Amino acid sequence: MFGRKKKEAPTIDPVQKEMFENAQKRIKEKRGLFTHLVVFLVGAIGLITISQVMMQVDPMLILDIEWWIWVLFIWLLFLIYHTFKVFITNRLLGPGWEKKQYNRLVQKQQERIAELEEKVAAAHPLPEHKIMNATSDSKKVITMIAAAGANNELGKDGDLVWHLPDDFKRFKSLTTGHHIIMGRKTFESFPKPLPNRTHIILTRDKNYKTDGGIVVHDLSTALAAASSDQEPFIIGGGEIYKLGLEVADRIELTRVHGKFDVDTYFPEFDEKKWKLVRTEHHPVDEKHQYAFDFETWERVD
Repeated sequence: MFGRKKKEAPTIDPVQKEMFENAQKRIKEKRGLFTHLVVFLVGAIGLITISQVMMQVDPMLILDIEWWIWVLFIWLLFLIYHTFKVFITNRLLGPGWEKKQYNRLVQKQQERIAELEEKVAAAHPLPEHKIMNATSDSKKVITMIAAAGANNELGKDGDLVWHLPDDFKRFKSLTTGHHIIMGRKTFESFPKPLPNRTHIILTRDKNYKTDGGIVVHDLSTALAAASSDQEPFIIGGGEIYKLGLEVADRIELTRVHGKFDVDTYFPEFDEKKWKLVRTEHHPVDEKHQYAFDFETWERVD
């Protein structure tokens, strides 16, 4: 699609990015507090137990314990904590808890902003007029948008293997003003962040940083970051589409009529669970080497 270049100034809403990063920070603080509490409790109970046992045997014995026994005791504490973390912490504070925390913390910050806006509006009222909110009562729709060949080909080496200007125009028209969820490689394929869209980058790299979007490490958190958007878009690549297929309500698919040499594929989806509600054919012309169809699929299950 694009060559890899140095990113220019980001277009992400700085207020929204700050809100979400603050939510991430608060969640880390809560996890850290829980960890410290568990270590303190386990260590305190262990030390009390050892001291009581030694006092029963010989009050002076506790002073003569070999150093390696204390090393084993510390190792035992870590073992107990690790076991507790695997079987308790990760269940209680897993992805579901994390998603709720993101939603709750971001919602609180949005409510504070709304309160400030109300105060400003009360102090400086605008002329009365009826404001129509088209999405206030509408259902949230998660949309995957992609262009794929006859055999679900997506691209090679991070780029598309076709050039379809009208498909680019459609992508821009549909996604402008929305949150777009993507993998790190897809994000880095852009010469700069796409204008008027909030970028959410999904990556396994815990150390990955960028000023061009919100970095997350699982799809649940990505969707939580897009909670204020009634129609977030999942834009690729292949692995992200596989994850997105489980949660998507709609697929905007450009089916390119051709077979291509690629290394990335759009996932197969069961057409019994999806309904083709709209299709528009685009023939070959002077700007488009391949014919293609714009297809809109909606989940029916």
